[in-house]
Amino acid sequence: MASDGHTRTPAGAPADALTGRLLDGRYRVGPRVARGGMASVYEATDIRLDRTVAVKVMHPGLGDDDEFAARFVREARAAARLSHPNVVSVHDQGEDDGVVFLAMELVPGHTLRDTIGKESPMSPLRALALLEPVLSALAAAHRAGLIHRDVKPENVLIADDGRVKVADFGLAKAVSADTQHTATGGVLIGTVSYLAPELVVDGRADARADVYAAGVLLYELLTGRKPHEGESPIQVAYKHVHEDVPPPSAIAPGLPAYVDALVARATARDRGQRPADAAVLLHHVHRVTQALADGVREDDELTADLLPRPVVADGPEPTVALERRPGDTAPEIWDAEELGRILGPPATEPTRVRTPTPPAGPPTARAPRPAPEPQPSRPRRPRRSRRGLVLLVVAVLLACGVGAGAWWFGSGRYTAVPGVVSLQQAAAVEKLEAAGLETEVGDPAYSETVPAGVVIATDPGAGEQVLDGGTVTITVSRGKERYTLPALAGLTLDQATAQIADLNLSLGTVKERWSETVAAGTVIASSPGEGKVLARGANIDLAVSKGRRPIKVGDWAGRSYDDARAALEKRGLVAKVGDEQYSDDVPEGDVIGQDPREGTLFKGETVTFTVSLGPELVEVPNVRASGVEDARERLEDLGFVVRTTEAAGYLGLGYVFSTDPGAGEMVAKGSTITLSLI
Repeated sequence: MASDGHTRTPAGAPADALTGRLLDGRYRVGPRVARGGMASVYEATDIRLDRTVAVKVMHPGLGDDDEFAARFVREARAAARLSHPNVVSVHDQGEDDGVVFLAMELVPGHTLRDTIGKESPMSPLRALALLEPVLSALAAAHRAGLIHRDVKPENVLIADDGRVKVADFGLAKAVSADTQHTATGGVLIGTVSYLAPELVVDGRADARADVYAAGVLLYELLTGRKPHEGESPIQVAYKHVHEDVPPPSAIAPGLPAYVDALVARATARDRGQRPADAAVLLHHVHRVTQALADGVREDDELTADLLPRPVVADGPEPTVALERRPGDTAPEIWDAEELGRILGPPATEPTRVRTPTPPAGPPTARAPRPAPEPQPSRPRRPRRSRRGLVLLVVAVLLACGVGAGAWWFGSGRYTAVPGVVSLQQAAAVEKLEAAGLETEVGDPAYSETVPAGVVIATDPGAGEQVLDGGTVTITVSRGKERYTLPALAGLTLDQATAQIADLNLSLGTVKERWSETVAAGTVIASSPGEGKVLARGANIDLAVSKGRRPIKVGDWAGRSYDDARAALEKRGLVAKVGDEQYSDDVPEGDVIGQDPREGTLFKGETVTFTVSLGPELVEVPNVRASGVEDARERLEDLGFVVRTTEAAGYLGLGYVFSTDPGAGEMVAKGSTITLSLI
């Protein structure tokens, strides 16, 4: 697929002269994949980076036209300013021996035109899902001060992996506060089926022209048809100027009224009634998408808020003067004479009857004037009879009576509803009563643009006929729809969600947190917080408790009790010594055992330890001068191991001369006591 939505070149087409050429020493041109009115698109290989790209080449001869060349280069600069996942990227721009080209991202797939042909009419959720990335791309352009000016299905690319990208910013232009014309040299650029009325009338374009085209695109997705059709492009242009886009539900029954209202808002002929830019329209699309996703069939408030505000036209319809450039096929353009034939001839003048003048003859051949014929004497007018005069008067009166009756029973009893939209309620009531009409104040409606207390709609509408003394229902603005967020902390998640929905707000992200004080499943806090005043649909993020955080105890057997206590206290647990025991295996001060042995506890809970006193110590008794056997028995009874050795100068008497360790020392039970014998 061409990366800019041009017409795809059919398979088997003859080879192009550019195929195989190396442009700028970098781009090896492959087969042509698309052709438009201004340029052709080729698949190419960037030999420097070894990647496949699309190369858009201006048609031969157009490069010599400074205006077209400037537009071509402007596309590269305009698109290069945009870095957005839904915009086709432009990599490079250059010129090689008269060939002006752009190198851009190649998007394998198809265009939105193909999707419309296969799927339309489609469900509103599917249509809005396709429109959303288009609006996201246009919103990025509008934020960057660019308007696209040629939004159409052919310029919306759908990759094989489902990505949606907007291409062909060749008509893009920076928005200027002084001039926003989209015509150059009298030539209107843009595609007729998606042209906003102001583009047709005077060539002026701002972000709202892209909004209009997006609205037409949505209509086509929903219905499978363009809103305005005609035998010629000029007839279509005429309808854009003079006729509203019809509601899509007229062709696709069953659409909710708020979907019709969204299309009507985006395609309002008065651009002042449209969303200011694609970002605002994207916000409305999100609101409608949410309503559809929630299964809402009717939402009178949403419909009323989306509908364009009534506008009373002032002055005559605008005139249109366009010029056709011979041979230019895309976009369509026209001249003033052709447009005049469609818009209708000027008002005709009264017919004047002229007596033909006879051909002039020679000066000497003047025709003789005929002699006047004798006039017959006028007979005296007979006097009218009185009876005839009376009958004439009666007939006239009767005719007047019939006419007055017809007027009364026809339009005489009716009054045109005066325009009161944009007036304060009291002023509107006064104006309606002055016109002889009764006023009923209907349910107020929110409005993001009309201040509270100002009339935003009437039923019947301005200019419609209503019986004298009839009732006109006015809808008064409640101002911007705002809600004060209550305290949500302490509620369960279900309770908080219900309150958010009741306030026409939206649940945002829900993050779970540990809490030592808030029970699991209970809201800890909200963002924004309590008391914040929020618009309808605003997202509320919640922090919800997961309950108390479990703390790992760990196995401390054989390790220092002091180390265990320090580590557990740092975790928020309490360590205490439950018992101390002698141990021949565990050094003094180390942990013999613990309760609980492992697992988890909560903050503030206790781990009880059994701590080693080390080996049990026994005092060595004094066995000096004792017989060896008595000394051995006594020491072994105390748990010692006895070993004997002969002292220096051994006499063989068998008595203990000394002990090692000596008498009175404290040694571990089981230690060896050496006896020196004499």
